[in-house]
Amino acid sequence: MPTVEALLAEAKRALAELETPALDARLLLQHVSGLTHADMVADPRREITVDVAMAFRALVLRRVAYAPGSRILGSREFYGRDFRVTPDVLDPRGDTEVLVEASLAMLPEDRPLRLLDLGTGSGILAVTLLCERPLAAAVAVDVSAAALAVAQGNAMALGVASRFIGQAGSWFDGVDAAFDAIVSNPPYIPAFEIAGLEPDVREYDPHLALVGGEDGLSCYRAIASGAGAHLKPLGFVAVEIGAGQAADVQQVFEAQGFDLKSKHKDLGGHERVLVFRMGLADT
Repeated sequence: MPTVEALLAEAKRALAELETPALDARLLLQHVSGLTHADMVADPRREITVDVAMAFRALVLRRVAYAPGSRILGSREFYGRDFRVTPDVLDPRGDTEVLVEASLAMLPEDRPLRLLDLGTGSGILAVTLLCERPLAAAVAVDVSAAALAVAQGNAMALGVASRFIGQAGSWFDGVDAAFDAIVSNPPYIPAFEIAGLEPDVREYDPHLALVGGEDGLSCYRAIASGAGAHLKPLGFVAVEIGAGQAADVQQVFEAQGFDLKSKHKDLGGHERVLVFRMGLADT
């Protein structure tokens, strides 16, 4: 029977063209074998059954074909927590943690809060903010019923379901309350750029969660046009943006009476998150 070290070496060779072949190989083997990283380090010559080895090789072939690890494993870590992901939702990216950090910096810990997450997908924004702010409650909106089911499941798994309301609709459809914060990681890729995306994005993320209209700004226009009517007086809007979109998105919100409160860069140095308030709201 093959050993742990032999299977990992075999997989690393197959995955050599990917960014993290060793990590991918280890995570896939952990997934099918039930072994921990510590188990593998302590006993690299541990034998693996033929059935498990075959299952592992099948997963490696999927990864070679650019299936994201989260699609294979069924989960993705985000802000220190595991979130279930399915083909119905966007694969969470680390850059979106910048949006969480920017929002938490403006959300007090000592009072009740009402949050609105537009285009919630897997629920990573609403659920993470609820985990970090135990006095908060959130409404999470998505046009996809399948995505809402995933988000609701994540809220339940992470213990915040009692403060999480999933609502089917497009942007502000059916939303009639005022909120302390509106957060969103909307689709922002121009339609003409989809064909040129990396295969792990183009072939596995739902296009509904990627395409932001012909210019990539249509979702920001929808959010900016409705946000003012759904914010409390000192409330804010925080949105993730694509690289190079800061000036255009700022213009979209300013046209609706918002002022830019702050900009936040990702680890690559790109402006990734913009925070807005209505004019004079924080004077």
